[in-house]
Amino acid sequence: MGEHRFLCDEMYKGLARRLRAAGYDTTLAPDGFPDREVVARACAEGRWLVTRDAGIAEHAAAGPCLVLLEQERPEAAAAELAARLDLDWYHAPFSRCLVCNTPLERPPAAVAARAPVDVAGPLWWCPACDRLYWEGSHTRRMRRELEALHQRTAGDDRDGG
Repeated sequence: MGEHRFLCDEMYKGLARRLRAAGYDTTLAPDGFPDREVVARACAEGRWLVTRDAGIAEHAAAGPCLVLLEQERPEAAAAELAARLDLDWYHAPFSRCLVCNTPLERPPAAVAARAPVDVAGPLWWCPACDRLYWEGSHTRRMRRELEALHQRTAGDDRDGG
């Protein structure tokens, strides 16, 4: 399927956030969206449909774009997905909006002026939802999560699993 792009079903909101943090183009199925439409959207957009819902696999069109995971917790599901698709958790860290998935840009001066005065370092901005990002404690925590996922996946590779 080329570069990894994802559509996570409503059960995997936490996984979608981790994939976005790693820089992967990841959309989220709206709550209550019919399975058939979720499958059609994923396939039409060239995305892997990531789900735990075995019922989705019953849709004939799901086969080529479906990744059916066993793990429920986002951390465990992330590790399982990485092992199945050979994901790189350092793909393009913090290059997408964690909320709406839009690629981040450097902010215009007027937007950058909204940052707290004690923020040091580069700023990033989502032009779609107007969020401003910087390296703070939340980003450092998420960076540690990506590093842990990377280590866990790399460890699985060394163990042959």
